[in-house]
Amino acid sequence: MPERRRPSTKSRRPARTLLTAVERDAAACRRCDLWKRGTQTVFGAGPPDATIMFVGEQPGDAEDREGEPFVGPAGHLLREALAEAGIDADTVYLTNAVKHFKWRERGKRRIHERPNRVEVLACRLWLDTEIAIVKPRVLVALGATAASQILPEARVMRDRAKPFTSPLAEIVTVTVHPSSILRAPDSQSRAEARRQFVKDLRKIARMARQPRGRSATADENG
Repeated sequence: MPERRRPSTKSRRPARTLLTAVERDAAACRRCDLWKRGTQTVFGAGPPDATIMFVGEQPGDAEDREGEPFVGPAGHLLREALAEAGIDADTVYLTNAVKHFKWRERGKRRIHERPNRVEVLACRLWLDTEIAIVKPRVLVALGATAASQILPEARVMRDRAKPFTSPLAEIVTVTVHPSSILRAPDSQSRAEARRQFVKDLRKIARMARQPRGRSATADENG
């Protein structure tokens, strides 16, 4: 598969200009075969100086058609939960570990399929570059696929909203992907899963607000 050069993040060009250049490169990505069935590359979106970056698994059907991350049902749930947790969705950077929609056909519907390790690793270049340019203070993996790339030692349910230190960001943590809430078996289960998700996001908001240099772990325990 052809290699694409990673832009230097040491450039004096503004972060927005760098992200635009990387997005243009990613649009022509052929590092795995997902581009053959995806409508388009779905790159990240949000402020280039965002304090918080959320990383999901991959775009869904709506995202694949519209070319924007988190605009489908899971994205709407995420934005509602962010608002409830006191986080302005317009101030966070949203992206995915994989930039193309992997799907299988069921009747007239396109059904999500989990990307495999090769596909996830093929997209790692783009995720690493986004993180390096945006330099979020808090980096959040939504679900197991994203966690495997940015915090492999964590387990989503065991470590949700627990702060970790990492070379990728000052604070790295995990929580569930909002799509898992939508898949809950009944309304009561969905309500409880949503409540726990908002609780995680409130903890993440506190991490982002705390003074630099203060222990995130101490803050959570205190």
